[in-house]
Amino acid sequence: MRWKGSVRLTAVVLLVSLLTAACGGDGGSSDGRVELRLGYFPNLTHAPALLAVEKRYFAQELGANVALKTATFNAGNEAVQALFANQLDITYIGPNPAINAYAQSKGAAVRIISGSTSGGAALVVKPSITSAGALKGKKLATPQLGNTQDVALRSWLGAQGINVTKEGGQVTIVAQQNAQTLDTFKAGAIDGAWVPEPWATRLQLEGGGVVLVDEKTLWPDGKFVTTHIIVRTEFLNEHKDVVEAFLRGHVKAVRFAGANPDVAKSVANAAIGKLTGKPLGRATIDSAWSNLEFTVDPIASSLRKSAEDAQRVGLLDPVNLDRIYALETLNEVLQDIGESPIAV
Repeated sequence: MRWKGSVRLTAVVLLVSLLTAACGGDGGSSDGRVELRLGYFPNLTHAPALLAVEKRYFAQELGANVALKTATFNAGNEAVQALFANQLDITYIGPNPAINAYAQSKGAAVRIISGSTSGGAALVVKPSITSAGALKGKKLATPQLGNTQDVALRSWLGAQGINVTKEGGQVTIVAQQNAQTLDTFKAGAIDGAWVPEPWATRLQLEGGGVVLVDEKTLWPDGKFVTTHIIVRTEFLNEHKDVVEAFLRGHVKAVRFAGANPDVAKSVANAAIGKLTGKPLGRATIDSAWSNLEFTVDPIASSLRKSAEDAQRVGLLDPVNLDRIYALETLNEVLQDIGESPIAV
């Protein structure tokens, strides 16, 4: 995880013990302004966050009375731990970590306040693997046990009649950071991976892989939530005006990405370069971007299906998601700009 403007930390354990002094824990800054601590990933699937930060949409909408602090993460569960430690107020995140956070807190800690990205995930494998049956005895990677792509892979394998468990099964599934997955795939240490963009494209262009399953083919109209936005419930209740201003900036970024894809790609890629030290190649970003749709619709039906899948593969206990969405503020923002409200 990386905090902008504060200490850089690599262990979540250190986060809980050290960041309270660095960031404050009560939503206030030292000069009396409200502090909004925002998380996102340096990934194309989080492009609206990258755009809103780089183009200063958040800063413009939040105004001088809100101090924005940003942090980047490599996995959704890391962001959830930061949020539970009261070191994060809002974060862009995948559906399954959001479900886990809601379930772990018995529905109290978080609410989904907007969608962000649909699509952009695939199972990429060695060219010699041409069917589900050919995966038996193979080793595949996902970004993290229980994350969105991990659940998708386990659910799909089960639907193909392939037995997998946390401990093993007919296919071995290992959890790796996406950058490591690219290296291990190129080295032949794994046979494939279910990953989000741009890593699905990179496994093809740099690793010589082929797509066995494009996840959009598994969903109605090819739409499924890849990234949405959650907020600490306490922060939403105490600072609805700040959340509304944040969402105005987010909506601007989503609309900009849709209306100006070439410019948006360049801005997002430059931001990735600053955060990771290396921007994506032109062929990679062009291919990956074409697999993504940026939308404020959280595609609630796909979230509920993901929860059912996680329960079926033994990674989630039954949970009632009736109160996980809080879209009232987003719908007020949409109404102000003449767009239709979103129902869940």
